[in-house]
Amino acid sequence: MNTNAPGPKKMLIVNILEILKSRTDTNHRLLIKDIIAILAKDYAMQCERKAVSRNITELKEFGYNIEYGKGWYFIHDFDDSELRLLIDGLLFSKHIPYNQCKALVEKLKGLSSDYFDTRVKHIRNLPHDLPENKQLFLTIEILDEAISTGRQVVFTYNSFGIDKKLHPRLNDAGEVRRYTINSYQIVAANGRYYLICNNDKYKKVSNYRLDLITEIKLLTTSVKPMKQVEGLENGLDLPKHMAESIYMFAGKSVTVKFVAKKYLINDIIDWFGKNVRFGSQSNDVCVATVRVNEDAMFCWALQYGPHVEIIEPAELRERVKEAVAAMGEKYK
Repeated sequence: MNTNAPGPKKMLIVNILEILKSRTDTNHRLLIKDIIAILAKDYAMQCERKAVSRNITELKEFGYNIEYGKGWYFIHDFDDSELRLLIDGLLFSKHIPYNQCKALVEKLKGLSSDYFDTRVKHIRNLPHDLPENKQLFLTIEILDEAISTGRQVVFTYNSFGIDKKLHPRLNDAGEVRRYTINSYQIVAANGRYYLICNNDKYKKVSNYRLDLITEIKLLTTSVKPMKQVEGLENGLDLPKHMAESIYMFAGKSVTVKFVAKKYLINDIIDWFGKNVRFGSQSNDVCVATVRVNEDAMFCWALQYGPHVEIIEPAELRERVKEAVAAMGEKYK
């Protein structure tokens, strides 16, 4: 906002638009006299009512969403509740570096009026000392191009060490391992971005966390067709894939039947979606059947151990039983 030298008359329409965008919304409206006062105070511009009215009419003719009702106001593309949802999504994400998250939040706040800023001052960003990968946005950009153009990528995949820093995974010779990947889809799950893809050395579907990828490079070679990847022969059924891959583990999916306490039904639907089938029930328990990644179900059963019991398949039930016994020994 220019508060110094008087602006040229040709800037009048620009300043009026800025005033309407920043100082009005459906709950805050300005009369012509109010706009004239702001122009004089903050822009050092003196103008008449006719000039302001004419410029507002021209802005409306240009296609700007400006309405009148007990005063002029600008209709923003997003209402405050929509912006709040977008900002909350950023603040509670686990993959976006702190500084980039903060910059994105400021940009989103700029899509509403100045009054919106006062409503989100109580929102605090997540701790800025979380481990972060500053190459994340570059990774997303290159993967977007790779998926759009059907080209392979190669990258380094990392793991966090006890120093809270990323360390590249190594091959058997102790060298940094480079992954040649056929990329098919980027998804968000459990507060993180994942790449649904195929490691070119294997036939199965893989899921890689984007925040653990570094040193990515776009190749000229074409991706492997999905029909050549086990589990993607008929294409990627994304809702089905996400429902089965609750922790984004790679590997086979199996049909699992388990008994659960009824108070867990909300959690079961949250995790497995509405494709879960509920069978017989009593006053406090029910039987559920889901199609899910076997390793993911193993972890889920341990997480909800006191509340669920795996019935089928027998191999998974035995696996959980052995894990529980091993844990019992540790805490004996």
